[in-house]
Order: sequence, then C-alpha cells, then structure tokens
Amino acid sequence: MSTYENQSKPNRIYDKGTKQWFEVTPEEFTEYDRWRTRVRKKEQYHHRCMCPRSKWWLCDGMCDDCEFHAAGDVLSLDATRTNEDGDEVSLLDGFASPESDLNDIVLDQILMQQLLKRLAELMPEASEIGKLRLQGLKDEAIADAIGIKRTTFRSRIEKARAALREEYGEDFQF
Repeated sequence: MSTYENQSKPNRIYDKGTKQWFEVTPEEFTEYDRWRTRVRKKEQYHHRCMCPRSKWWLCDGMCDDCEFHAAGDVLSLDATRTNEDGDEVSLLDGFASPESDLNDIVLDQILMQQLLKRLAELMPEASEIGKLRLQGLKDEAIADAIGIKRTTFRSRIEKARAALREEYGEDFQF
C-alpha cells in the first residue's frame, strides 16, 4: 500500500437522521458531494441556507429539515398554496402561456407596420413630424420646420387621425 493511500480519508457520508457514517465508493461520494454542494449553493444564493462553513460536512441537501435553513416562506413559482376557494394553486398558474404572448406581439407588430404605412400615404411628412416630436418641439416649431402654417399642420394631423380611426377602429388609439 502506498503512502498516499494510507493518508487519504475514507469516503464516508454522514446521515443526520440516524447519526451514522456510511462508507461509500469514491465515485458515489463524488457524485453525492457535487449534488449536495449544488443544492447548498442554490439555497445560499436565494438566502435560504445559513449554514456556517464549519458545518458544511453536515449538509445532506435536505434543506427544509435543516437547522440552518432560513425561516420564512418559500419563494418558488411552483410552490402551491390554497386560495380563497380552497383550490391548490401556484404562482406559475397565473402566467399566460408564452405562445399566446408571442402571437400577440407578432400581430401587434404587423398592425403597427400597416398603420405606419397608411399614415405615410395619408401624410407623407409624418415621419419627419415624428422625429421632431421626439426632439420635444411644439406644433408651431414643427410646422415651421416642415414649411407650413400651424393651422394647416393641425388640420392635416386631425384628418389623418380621423381616417386611421375610421379604418382601424379600436385598434387605433391616439
């Protein structure tokens, strides 16, 4: 037997329930140690594990029963609770499915492209007006910048708004 083998610690796992040590193979110990370290680090990241470093050897990955587990409610999306109707629900149940959100986004984008195209047909200077509005200019300054009177500018905007409202109904809110 080599000197290294004499000095190496045996691979043992401590069971807090029975307060006993169990001999395991090095591979089993490595797999178990990686798993419990991953669990402990996740719990520490979420501020639920308050285990001091000197007691990490006690960690068995069963955090809910651990004396070092932080008191308080579990903040998990899939943790179930009883609602006022007596049904078991989770926070995850309240989220809409990602597919419906994606469909809504795509449809909104198509509608926006159609609106902008129609606005450009009704009022060719609409793009320039939008850029000037983003700079914080008022109606009079915008009218001067595009070379028309303020009243003409306001009249064109109202006509374009009315036409879009008539064509797109409730989808156009301005």
